[in-house]
Amino acid sequence: MNQLKVVSMNGQLVTDSRDVAEMIGKDHKHLLRNIRSYIDVLGKSKIGLTDFFIEGHYLDSQGKPRPRFFLTKKGCDMVANKTTGEKGVLFTAEYVSRFEEMEKELTKPTNNTKLLLETALKHEEKIETIESDVLYLKETMRIDGAQEYAIKRKANRVVVESLGGKGSPAYKQMAFKVFSQFWRDFKNHFEIPRYGELPKKRYEDGLRFIGMWQPTTTMKIDIDNLNHQQTIQDVM
Repeated sequence: MNQLKVVSMNGQLVTDSRDVAEMIGKDHKHLLRNIRSYIDVLGKSKIGLTDFFIEGHYLDSQGKPRPRFFLTKKGCDMVANKTTGEKGVLFTAEYVSRFEEMEKELTKPTNNTKLLLETALKHEEKIETIESDVLYLKETMRIDGAQEYAIKRKANRVVVESLGGKGSPAYKQMAFKVFSQFWRDFKNHFEIPRYGELPKKRYEDGLRFIGMWQPTTTMKIDIDNLNHQQTIQDVM
């Protein structure tokens, strides 16, 4: 069993999910799936997710970004609680020891500054990689499933309202055309191939765009004519 590597990131001690997966004898993709399930549960409470797990990426042998997580000591606690048998015991002993060692290194008196600097320099490359991962994540993360659903639901409501409701003649005859125009406008505005590719950092902008969107003047006239004709027929 390899020794677990613990580093400091933005004032927090963390370890790499790839190292954890190796220690507990689990495929990394399976550990990622488990961690995401823990995050789903934590997300329903007021507990800070980054107190347990911090999402990141690494570059594979082909230079392509792959997902990983950085686990804090609390995150390791959570994984250890779900790991049974000898591997669970050994993993618990290992991560507790490694975190304690690093905590001691970081709290040694000032006369050990040289040793601390040597330790920091040793991990400088890895820390730079972590910071790069965090920046990459902020710039490239796309909206999640719940946000996709919220955007689609709000868009449906706005388009249906512009047609005069689902029972209107305009909805029955022009719904496909107006929906198509809306999604073209949305994708062109944000310069994306599909709405699910909207950057997470622009999610609020997406909701604002939907709330302000209106059909073209030509479409408005066509909608009004169709619905007006039905009104005249109802009166007659």
